[in-house]
Amino acid sequence: MKLSTRDAAAFLRQPDPKVAGVLIWGEDAMRVAQKRKELIARLAGPEAEAEMRLSRLPAADLRRDGAALLDAVKAQGFFPGPRVVFVEGATDGLAPLFDTALKDWVPGDAQILATAGQLAAKSALRKLFEARPLVVSIGIYDDPPGPEEIAAMLAAAAVPEPDLDGRTLLAELARALDPGALRMTVEKLGLYKHGDASPTTAADITAVAPRSTEAETDALLAVVAEGRAPQIAALLRRLYAQGTTPVSLCIVALRHF
Repeated sequence: MKLSTRDAAAFLRQPDPKVAGVLIWGEDAMRVAQKRKELIARLAGPEAEAEMRLSRLPAADLRRDGAALLDAVKAQGFFPGPRVVFVEGATDGLAPLFDTALKDWVPGDAQILATAGQLAAKSALRKLFEARPLVVSIGIYDDPPGPEEIAAMLAAAAVPEPDLDGRTLLAELARALDPGALRMTVEKLGLYKHGDASPTTAADITAVAPRSTEAETDALLAVVAEGRAPQIAALLRRLYAQGTTPVSLCIVALRHF
């Protein structure tokens, strides 16, 4: 089934354990990866990988061994608890493999989680996950993070509840920054507020918020890390216009990577 933005947010916060499979797709690879990470933790628990209840299957491996998906779904885990089979970089060419695995899925099998890039409405993969019962398709769009998503970021970084001015400033930053840069800022805010349980103020946020050049640099690093090559040139032009030099960018990149 296809979920609306609001229903998708509710599902990601509290996923249905009876669902056989979930497809998360979108152009922003960082946001897709973050939603995938959160969903795996909620489906199988934070120790799923350590307890070998999470199986990772790169899409390239499935193209060479189509039976691997169904084998992983049906495999019996050594540790008790729910299991997840995660396929990264799924494409329309793998739709028949997902169709077979979902048809054979029964309660007790591992839940299937697939991530993909931007998918058109006629995509075979989208159609499969949107049409089949007990299967969910979630599109992650490039809209600025809303209040619920910002609140989730703050909670994950252990940032105290912001006051009214703090919430207003965070909403402005969400519109101004790339999602990856916003997440980095919130993580810095968590470190800044460590040991301080008082409400987060606009002054706290301003202390860690990137200046214009820093924001563009953070956005560039996020784009490079995600392999979004078409967006690099525009960011570089803006940085060079602000006086940033190639040498300084190389230094920042070396520190980051």
